[in-house]
Amino acid sequence: MTIPPPSAAPPTRELERVPPPTAVDLSLVRELLRLFGKAARAHQLYLPNNPVYKAALDALHGGFTPIWAVADELALAFTEDEVRCGGETVLEEAAKSSDSLPWLFYKDGVRELRFLRGFDAEELEKLLDILKRVRKASPDEDDLLTLLWEGDFAFLRYRYVDMTVEATVPLVEGFEALKDSHGEERGENGSTLTGGRVDREELAAAAQASQANGIVNMADFDSTLYFLDEREIEYIKAEIKREYESNLRESVTALVLDIFEQQADPKLREEVLETLDSLMLHMLSGGQFHTVAFLIREAQVAATRAIDLLPTQRDRLSELPARLSTPEAITQLLHSMDGAGAPPRLEDLLQLFDQLRGTALGTLLEWLGRTQNPSLRPVLEQAASRLASQNTAELVKLIDSPVRSVALEAIRRAGALQTPAAVGPLARILAEGDNEQRTASVQALSEIGSASALQGLERGLEDKEREVRIATVRALQARAYRPALPRLEALVKGRAIRDADLSEKMAVFEAYGSMCGEGGVVALDAMLNTKSMFGRREDPELRACAAVALGRIGTASAVAALQRSSTEKDIVVRNAVSRALRGSST
Repeated sequence: MTIPPPSAAPPTRELERVPPPTAVDLSLVRELLRLFGKAARAHQLYLPNNPVYKAALDALHGGFTPIWAVADELALAFTEDEVRCGGETVLEEAAKSSDSLPWLFYKDGVRELRFLRGFDAEELEKLLDILKRVRKASPDEDDLLTLLWEGDFAFLRYRYVDMTVEATVPLVEGFEALKDSHGEERGENGSTLTGGRVDREELAAAAQASQANGIVNMADFDSTLYFLDEREIEYIKAEIKREYESNLRESVTALVLDIFEQQADPKLREEVLETLDSLMLHMLSGGQFHTVAFLIREAQVAATRAIDLLPTQRDRLSELPARLSTPEAITQLLHSMDGAGAPPRLEDLLQLFDQLRGTALGTLLEWLGRTQNPSLRPVLEQAASRLASQNTAELVKLIDSPVRSVALEAIRRAGALQTPAAVGPLARILAEGDNEQRTASVQALSEIGSASALQGLERGLEDKEREVRIATVRALQARAYRPALPRLEALVKGRAIRDADLSEKMAVFEAYGSMCGEGGVVALDAMLNTKSMFGRREDPELRACAAVALGRIGTASAVAALQRSSTEKDIVVRNAVSRALRGSST
């Protein structure tokens, strides 16, 4: 702290003898302190020509007017966490930080301020400048007391204490002044109520007097001016951590939107809208997806809360998500993420996509097959699933997308989300799509599992491709969809199944045996055990499939039919019968 040299300090001025101050309504003082805090923050954040700063300063000037109507001066006393007026608390702030007005004065030794009539007109901004410097000052810069001394105020008086003797000579509550032999008004420890002239010799004499009385000065035992207990150290650590973890971009965004809401000037609002666009592009390029999501959310709130808002301005705010959801914007965003080394945080990306419109889903699904970054794909998978669940109408539309990869992803996600509205488009794809699309549609219809979905799924039993037919049979079996039993029975008894390969035969007979019950035993027994009029039996593969179906039925008559073939010479049939008997016994 810079201490003015003794030669530079003019003689201490005596206080003018004034009558006792008139009592001021404490509600006016509380309102004045509220306005003072608001003006101090505005002075710290804005330039002097900013409308927000001017409005806050004008309001503070207005706060002094009713006080000067009843009094010529206003005295405020400071403790660690309180501001008092006339012995009553008018402001209480527990946090010991630079944002706390009581602590800001108390920590540098200022115990009382006395504002004289005319202060608000002549020296108010000078005091705001000093508080701004103190809040931003480093430990090596001047403290508040020195800056007040340098300010040479004419309409402000303050009572201070020397921090090195404060612990040994306590101040009484209310900071009552004492009269010395020369008639000057002084504090308990020899501090002078003045416009800022510090008499260091008097303070040193007060310290020596206290030591002569046998009072121990803690400063003699500690090498620092201040020392903290464990609780205060932990508090400081927590505040430093909170400060470093705070999102400055969110604070700036909120500040810009506050200006947009409070200032009705159309030109100013247009400037804010341009600033928001620039901020969003800057944060997107920097991967700050969480903050972009915050900007979009708050912009929607501002669009509904701001008064006297032009329709074009409201539209620009409301359309921020739509503009970001266009294929061009999403493609550029995903391209930058694909080229980055590490993928973005999943939570941040999900928050961003929560704010997008459904039109972004198609581009996102297309990029799932295009990304070259293996670590990015799982993140996009989850983000796409979440966006699809929030925009099912758009998802259903994408099933018919001309982009094949998009249509396939939409089919799979419609099934995973069990979207009933997708049944119609999926049934159409099952009839008209390519092999991969039809197979995916079978799986999706099975996952949806509604009556209409399973009814549309039956069409796959007659598909021209073996893979689609097998997938359909297994899906119907998994759902135990008995209305499909007549079609399965027609397949089992028909000629086409005899020309199918073994895997398709097995799938059809297993599904039939799972659903036919006792009614299918006769037909299956005939396939397994009966000879033709020429003494020939069915193909061994077909007989083995019939044995598998009988094992699925598992009734007494089905087991009896299997036992009649337990000594079959054909190894394929005998093994199938043996497995079926073991399965039916369990």
